[in-house]
Amino acid sequence: MAESDLRGIRACVFDAYGTLFDVNSAVTVQRPRLGEHADSVSASWRSKQLEYTWLRSLMGRHADFWQVTQEALAFALERHGLDKGAEASDLEDSLMQAYLQLSAYPEVPATLQTLNQRGYRLAILSNGTPAMLEAAVNNAGLAASFESVLSVEAVGIYKPDRRVYQLAVEHLEVAREQILFMSSNAWDVAGAASFGFRVVWINRFSQPRERLPGTPVAQLTELDSLPDLLPESASH
Repeated sequence: MAESDLRGIRACVFDAYGTLFDVNSAVTVQRPRLGEHADSVSASWRSKQLEYTWLRSLMGRHADFWQVTQEALAFALERHGLDKGAEASDLEDSLMQAYLQLSAYPEVPATLQTLNQRGYRLAILSNGTPAMLEAAVNNAGLAASFESVLSVEAVGIYKPDRRVYQLAVEHLEVAREQILFMSSNAWDVAGAASFGFRVVWINRFSQPRERLPGTPVAQLTELDSLPDLLPESASH
């Protein structure tokens, strides 16, 4: 993609989970206790977590992302027969605490540093609660990288509702077409692009595209190539 395709970008806004932070790292630290079920538990936990956000939004029954994450984990553990016995409660608690200390992907710090140096305004826009996001950002040592960390709790509904994406426009006080949004989640990419952001899909796991409205302007496998797509300095 030519540099001119992204002229006028003033702010880079990132999804958090799966884009900046490795959601599978919560299970990695408990792998010895989960044994052969570790990867399957991680996949079930994540898929049910997202499913619950969409269903609660459709039902008009919002609960914050910490509750949704805990309920999704309880489902995943029961599905794999890990919800019984004296250690079951401690395992669940340990996994939830690990979710507050997710690892950032290796290329994230340097990418953010480059964008900051070029004058781009950086923000997170996430389903996570403010407390969850603060914990993840601080644990990864990224607090100084972001001007804003925005949570859906400000509007009480989950992505891909348009009100969530509007949060970035209102908080940063820039036009939607001046925002470049990054997400690893194809459904989030579709939602943000439909809203009017220019979007880069960080397709870490070579997933097929979703058959939904909204098309990204580019697709990458990691964030380290993102600065190459953008002008050397932000528009002001």
